[in-house]
Amino acid sequence: MRAVIQRVRHTSLCVDGKLISEIEGGLAVYLGVAPQDTEKNAEAMARKIANLRIFEDGQGKMNLSVQQFGGEILLISQFTLYGDCMHGNRPSFIGAARPEHAAPLYEYTAECLRRLGVIVKTGVFGADMKIEQYNDGPVTILYEC
Repeated sequence: MRAVIQRVRHTSLCVDGKLISEIEGGLAVYLGVAPQDTEKNAEAMARKIANLRIFEDGQGKMNLSVQQFGGEILLISQFTLYGDCMHGNRPSFIGAARPEHAAPLYEYTAECLRRLGVIVKTGVFGADMKIEQYNDGPVTILYEC
């Protein structure tokens, strides 16, 4: 699994012009799933995201998790995180899991985050999503497990 984790002040996600999810303060997490990923990867990813200390404490140090900060997570499926453009200019996505494998692991990751006490909103797996994002910092973390 791969994730791009961004600290945000606001993120909204629309499909076909309809607002699907929106958060005020927290994390926008773009999640990609590989064919070899399992529920163990999803559990490890959820633990890392939930416990990542990238929010500022009272002294201005990045010392708080999303929960401690009081934020939410917008979890967005993104197979293009496995795009390979090493050869040529058109990315290959053969490193991304097929939807029948990726969708359940995406949903399971969201469930694991919720079990850890985090408020999680999701996008629509496989949909053409339009995302508006107001980054905070900016703070962007890449994580793979």
